[in-house]
Formats: sequence, structure tokens, C-alpha cells
Amino acid sequence: MKAPFSNRTCPIFGFQYHAFGPLLFVASRSISLYFVFVKKQIILRKNEEHRILAGHQWVFSNEIKSVHGNPEAGDVIELLRHDEKFLGIGFYNPHSLIAFRLLSREPEAITFEFFEQRITRALQLRKRLYPGSESFRLVHGEADFLPGLIIDKYNEYLSLQTLAVGMDRRLTLLCDVLESLFHPKAIIERNESPLRALEQLPLKQGVLRGTIGQTIISEYGVKFKVSLLEGQKTGFFLDQRENRLAVQRYVKNASVLDCFCNEGGFAIFAARGGAARVHAIDSSENAIANAKVNATINEVPDIKFEVGDVFEWLPKLLEEGARFDVVILDPPSFSRNKKTVATALKGYKEINAGALRLLNPGGILVTASCSHHVSSESFIESLEAGARIAHRSLQMLEWRGAAADHPTLPAMPETAYLKFGVFAVL
Repeated sequence: MKAPFSNRTCPIFGFQYHAFGPLLFVASRSISLYFVFVKKQIILRKNEEHRILAGHQWVFSNEIKSVHGNPEAGDVIELLRHDEKFLGIGFYNPHSLIAFRLLSREPEAITFEFFEQRITRALQLRKRLYPGSESFRLVHGEADFLPGLIIDKYNEYLSLQTLAVGMDRRLTLLCDVLESLFHPKAIIERNESPLRALEQLPLKQGVLRGTIGQTIISEYGVKFKVSLLEGQKTGFFLDQRENRLAVQRYVKNASVLDCFCNEGGFAIFAARGGAARVHAIDSSENAIANAKVNATINEVPDIKFEVGDVFEWLPKLLEEGARFDVVILDPPSFSRNKKTVATALKGYKEINAGALRLLNPGGILVTASCSHHVSSESFIESLEAGARIAHRSLQMLEWRGAAADHPTLPAMPETAYLKFGVFAVL
């Protein structure tokens, strides 16, 4: 028979207490009275713990049986099975579909030392992946066991996103840890992601610590000026760094079309890889202006950059008789949620069909999707549908994901968002 009381240490505050169910009886050292608290806990419905035990980190609101202790959004609380067996601690948000994000499977305190240890472990991995580099994704959210936290390092600057209310409430603590570990010139907040709306968090950006300045990062000898406050995501698309390098093997003496070129990443790698000519298109005038600066830095000024809507430009180029040996498609996410997946797949089919029509026989199609709502299988099906429309056949040469500093968790398909394929076109 289970004893009605048990002696424990609070994982959040560190004090000793006696527990009876969700009640805490805390003894005062100065007086003989007991203070009674209610522990902050959520208890799962029966059989809802299997995904957590398998390695997933989220609990959805419809999986919860009961909530104790009146926790507020962002509080650290205990997660229990239906039979009240301890599963872990994490952030709670009663306003989100993702009601709980796991921080630890142990009853440990979530303090400065906790974040210091997790971030240090993430840094050690990046130093192993990219020795000598000072620019990389330092923390990749759930995949680095820091749910809802993104930190990118651009030389002596740190750019971060807090996508969960629990992390957002600890922004000052996180900055303290980062200053202790890195002594950066500045810490920048790029909290403009629409994912924050799901946590009822406002969109914002700015300098949290230090003074912002210009910085130029290097990827395999190719340099990019990073716009820390204006650039996409946290300043630059670091997730494609290895894919940009991989494309160079296909571009020697080739004519290349880079669609959705942003600030010129693939276009400049293609030019540096020996492409005969490079034409790059993006709808953002600011991105094209930055791309021209990056081309100048890398001494490849002959790239033809143009502002335009790719959906309109592909048929226009076809009508003009333009043809290419390599076409690169790296569009923004077409799907922000499951409801828009069908529309996204239609968009992928359309632009890939348009790209295939522009390719010379034996050409190379490089194509990507950055939405985790679109599965690899569905994306490939959309490519095949586009190939049928264009009356072309595809040979898959490479199938890749994000760079290694964007790790994924097999137990969390949501962490594997980027699909990147290279195809020979017949």
C-alpha cells in the first residue's frame, strides 16, 4: 500500500516538503507551522503517455485529464501519467494546443545552470560539426532539448527566437546565460514568427543586449553580409549551408536559374562553382539589393538579379525562349498549417512544372520545401505530378535535409521540416 505522505525536494524551488497527492506541506524553519501549497501538475488521460515515453516532447490539450495548482502560462510544472507516475517537468500553456513542452525527464530545477548546461552541450556539438566556424545554429529548439528556443550565432552576434511562452518569460535569464558563455557584441531578438501567435505572444524584434553592427559570415569560403534586424528568419538561411555547397557539383559551365534567390545564396555558390551564367529572381527588392552586395563581396558581379514573382516569371521566360541547364527552386513555406497543405502541394506542382519546361535535356532540377506540414512523400508526389504536366521524367540524384546544425529527432517528425532534392531531368 502506498504511504499517504512522502518526503521530496521541490524540482523548481529546491525546498524540502511532504507530499500527499497534489498537496505540499512545507515546514517553516523559524516557526512550527506548516504552509500548504498545491503542486502545479497536469495528469494525462489513460494511455496518452506513449508518445512522451517514445521521445516526443509535446502534450496536446486534448490529452490532459486534469490540471492541479492553477498554473499560469509559462510556468514549470510536473507531468504525470493517469496513475500519477512522474514523467517529467516542462512549460505549461493553457492557451495553446501544445499545452505542455517537456524540459526534463528528471525532477530538476530550471535555473541558470540548467540553461547553461544545455546550451554548452549544443555548442560542443556545433564545434564538432563546424570546427573553426563562428557562424551556425547554436540551439535548434526541441532537437536540442530546449523546446521553443532558437539561437543562431553570426560571428560575435547572437540572434534568438522564443517560440513558446515558457521561453519568452525567461528571456532575461537566457540573455544572462548567453552573455556569460559568449560575451557577444550584441544579442538580437527576432520574434516575428507567426508561430508566436499560437502561444498568444506578440511579434517583436530589436536589440536585447549590446550594440549591433555589421558582420560578414563565411560558408566554405563564400561570404555573406548578414542583416541582423532585416534579414529573413534570424538574419540568414543557415539551414541550406550544406545544400548550397552540394549544388556546386552540378553547375560547372552551366546556365543556372535561381528562383526565390533571397540574398543570393545559391546563385553566388553557383557562380563561384564555375557556372557560365546565373539568373536570379526574388519578389523582394530589399533581398535583391542585399544579394547584389553579396555578389560584389564575392567578386561575382556578373549574376543577373531581378525583382519578380516566380509564378509569373517562369511562363514569361518560357515564352521568351529562355532555357537553362540547372534550375533551383527554394521557395518560402507554402503551408503554415495542416489546412493549407493541399494548396501548398498545388503550388509546388505548378512551379516545378514551370521549372522543368525551362530545362535543357539532361538538365538538373534542384527543389526544396521548408514546411514540416508537407511530408517528403507528398512533396515527391507533387514533383512527379509536375513532371507529368511538363512531359519530363525525373531521376533522383540526392535527397537531403537541413544542415547538421539543425538536427532532427526521430521521435518528433515536426523537427524534420526541410526537404531538398536534386533530380536529373530527361
